[in-house]
Amino acid sequence: MSNPDQERTDHDPPNQEQQRAREPPEQEQVREAVERSRSGAPAVGAVVRDRFSADEVFQRIVAAADEEVTSGSRELFFSGIAAGFAISITVLLYASLYGSTDGHPILSALLYPLGFVYIIIGGYQLYTENTLPPVALTLERIASLPALLRHWSIVLAGNFTGGLIGAAVLAWGGVFSPEAAEAAMHLGTHGPETPWWDLFFKAAFAGLIVAGVVWVEYSARETIARIVIVYMAFLAIPIGNLFHVVTSFTEMAYVVFLGQLDPLVGLTQFVLPVLLGNTIGGILLVTVVNYFQTSERRLESARFEGNERQLSMREWLFGGYAGRSYVPLIDTAESTAVDNGETYRVLVPISNPRTESRIVDLACTLANNHENAVVHAVHIVQVPERRSMRYGSGRNQRIVSESEKQMKGIRETVSSYDIGCETSTVVSHRSFEDVFDTAERERADLVVLGWGDDLPWGAGRAEGRISKLTSNLPSDFLVLKDRELDTSRILLPTAGGPDSDLSAEVARTLEQADGSSISLLHVVDDAEERADGRAFLANWAAEHGLENADLTIDDSGDVEGAICREAADNSLVIIGATESGLLSRLVSDSLHMDVVNEVDSSVLLAERPSKRNVVRRLLGR
Repeated sequence: MSNPDQERTDHDPPNQEQQRAREPPEQEQVREAVERSRSGAPAVGAVVRDRFSADEVFQRIVAAADEEVTSGSRELFFSGIAAGFAISITVLLYASLYGSTDGHPILSALLYPLGFVYIIIGGYQLYTENTLPPVALTLERIASLPALLRHWSIVLAGNFTGGLIGAAVLAWGGVFSPEAAEAAMHLGTHGPETPWWDLFFKAAFAGLIVAGVVWVEYSARETIARIVIVYMAFLAIPIGNLFHVVTSFTEMAYVVFLGQLDPLVGLTQFVLPVLLGNTIGGILLVTVVNYFQTSERRLESARFEGNERQLSMREWLFGGYAGRSYVPLIDTAESTAVDNGETYRVLVPISNPRTESRIVDLACTLANNHENAVVHAVHIVQVPERRSMRYGSGRNQRIVSESEKQMKGIRETVSSYDIGCETSTVVSHRSFEDVFDTAERERADLVVLGWGDDLPWGAGRAEGRISKLTSNLPSDFLVLKDRELDTSRILLPTAGGPDSDLSAEVARTLEQADGSSISLLHVVDDAEERADGRAFLANWAAEHGLENADLTIDDSGDVEGAICREAADNSLVIIGATESGLLSRLVSDSLHMDVVNEVDSSVLLAERPSKRNVVRRLLGR
C-alpha cells in the first residue's frame, strides 16, 4: 500500500520541474528572458531564486558600468551636478535637525540619508558610488586607467559644482533658521578642526559603506529593499561621525561663502583627506575584496567571449594614447589577423546592412584600383542605454548570428568585385569612437563612412567625442552624404593640399571605373586673379592625372556659393578638408556642413592624416 504522503491527485499542483517540462519552447524562452534583468545580468539568483552569487552581482555591476564609463562628458557632468545639488538636501536636513535637537547624535541624523536616496534611486552620478562599477571594468582591463580617471574627474567636478550651487543657496537664500544656520556653521568648521589622519580614516570607513551599498544594491530586486539599504547604510555616516567628500565639500563651501573659512585651508585640511579616504576605502576595502571573491569566469555570461577580450597592459596604462581605451561589448573582429602591410585595407562602418549597400559599392570601386585589396565591412550596433541590452552568452551569440545574417547581402556585393572581403560585428555604447578604434586596430588604409542623422555617429552625438576628433586620423577618411549616389558627373573644388590630393585620387578612380566626367573648380577673390587661377588649376589637373577634366574659375571669392552653384549641374561633389580638418568641422557650423545641406547631389568629404596639432585642427591655424 502506498504512502498517502507520496500520492498525488490530478488536482494537485505540478512541481516546478514538471511545470517547466510542460512549457512550450517559446514560453520557456520568455520565462528565461524575464528572469534576466533588462540591463543584461541575472534578474534572479541561479541557486536560490531570490539571492545572487558574487559572480551574478558582478555581472549586474558590469552591465551598468559598461554604459557609465563610456558616457559623454556632458551627460556625466550634469548628472554629477544633480547629485551634488541633491547632497545639499542632506546638508539642509542634517543642519536643521542638528539645530532643533541640540545636536542629538541619533535624532539629528534621521533625515541625513534622504539626499543619497534621491541620488541612488534616481540614477545620478555620485563620485563615491563610482569607486565600484568603473573600477570593476578597470580591474578586468575592459576600461583603461585614463578612462577611469576621466570618469572620476568629470563626476567629481559635477558633484562639487552642484554642491557649490546648493551651498550658495543655503548661505545667501535665507533657507536656514537661526538654529540651523548655527548648526551648519558648526558642521562646516568641525571638519577642518579634525586632525588630517583622523579625517582620512573616518572617510575610509565612509567609503567602505558607500561602495558596500552599491554592491548590495545590485543584489537587491525590489525598490523598497534598495531604499532601506541606502537609508540604513548612509545613516551610519553621521551616527559614526564619519565623513563623505561631497557632503563635506558642501558644508565647507557654506562656511567659505559666509567668510568664516579660507577656501585653501578647507580644501587641503578637510576635503582632500576625505576624498582620499573615501576613494581608498571604497576601492581597497570593497571593490578589490569583492572582485577577488568572484570566480575566474565572472565575465563569461556578462560580455562576449568573457575574460578573453581585454586591453593590453600598454592600452590599460595609457588608454587611447597607446590604442584603445575601452573594449566594446561585442567585437568579432578582434581575432582578425593583421597582415604585414602588403594588403590595401578599406574599412566600411555600417549601421544598417540592408540600406547601406551603395557605400559598400563605393568602397569596393575604390579598393578595386589596388592590388591585394580587402574591404572590411564592420556592422556597428550602438546600444543607446543599458536597459536596451540583455547580456549573457546566449544573447550575445544571437546578436552576432543575426548580424551575420544581415551582412550576407554585403558579402555578396563585395564578392562581385575581384577583392577580398571581411565582415565583423561591434556592439558598444560609443559607436563613434569605435569607428576610429577599429580603423587603428585593423590598420586600415582608407575608411569610407556614411553620414546622416539616421546613423548613430551622425545623430548629434559627436560633440562629446572631441578627443577623437582632434587627434590625428588613423587612415584616409571619406565621409559620404548619400543622396542616391550617382558618380556620372563629379565636381571637385580644390585649392591644393594633401586632402585635395585624396579627392583627386578618388575622382580619377571613379573616372576609370565608371567613366565619370569630372569638373574642377577653383575660386579666386576677383577677376584680376582669373589668369593665375586658371594656370594653377591646369597645372594641378596635369599633376593629378585629370587632364580631361573641365576647368572652372570662379572670381566671386565666395567658395561656398561657388560650390553650390556648380553642384547644380553635377551628381557628386568631392570636397577636401580645410586646414581645420574635416571631422572636426562635421560637428560644427562650417562650410562643409552648409554645402552638404544645401546641394541636391551626394557629397563626399575627404581628409588625409596629417600632423596638425589640436589648436590647428580646432581653429584652423
